[in-house]
Amino acid sequence: MAPKVFYISDGTAITAEVFGHAVLSQFPVEFEALTVPFVETTQKAEKVKQQINDCFITTGERPILFHSIVKPEIRDIIYSSEGLDYDFLNTFVSPLEKQLGIEAKPVMNRTHGKSNLGYDSRIEAINYTMENDDGQTMKHMDKADIILLGVSRCGKTPSSLYLSMQFGIKAANYPFVEDDMDNLKLPEALKRNKSKLFGLTIDPNRLHEIRQGRMENSRYSSLRQCRIEVKEVEMMYKKERIPFVNTTFHSVEEISAKILDITGLKRHMF
Repeated sequence: MAPKVFYISDGTAITAEVFGHAVLSQFPVEFEALTVPFVETTQKAEKVKQQINDCFITTGERPILFHSIVKPEIRDIIYSSEGLDYDFLNTFVSPLEKQLGIEAKPVMNRTHGKSNLGYDSRIEAINYTMENDDGQTMKHMDKADIILLGVSRCGKTPSSLYLSMQFGIKAANYPFVEDDMDNLKLPEALKRNKSKLFGLTIDPNRLHEIRQGRMENSRYSSLRQCRIEVKEVEMMYKKERIPFVNTTFHSVEEISAKILDITGLKRHMF
């Protein structure tokens, strides 16, 4: 039976999930997880406590609790359950209070709250990225923070969206398609913004698998076509001195982190 895990918060539970996933990823075990956000009252906390205790009675094993709860009265109810507690906020807050000589002033939902400037910047970046996805328009490339290049299905769109949603970065992307391969070159709008260009590439065999799922047994998905496109695009990156990364074995989070590291683009945390 898979170990039971609860991610609990009086906010979105994103922090608890991120920290919890990072810890549990170190173990070669499948976990059965339940996320419980917005536990903002003692009544809700009592219900969660009952869920935890029921889980313990049913399985005979103490469920693992990852939580980031600000209110002491709510936190104490979770502490009193039969779960095995890992409290991220208070693990670090108390030592930091001593180090900084400042008493923490906890506020619910501050971690992922809606601050005016940050929120507006992120929404603007997301809207820009969606409007400038897959070369839909070349009119607004000058406004991009970064422009991702690559063959179809190499990870441009998910990476662009992640950069905009997570870091407020205006990320356009442009695809190189089969018709470009005989005379592969940068369009004028990309040349004008060459300092913003960043390339993605992928193993042709993996690209073939992905395209087969989209258009099976077509010229577009053939291994030969995948090899041609990847080779031509990589040659262009090198000729034009465009930095690039191989996305084959990386998640969208890892791809985005590599892009930020190589380009030096500033992260905006919301």
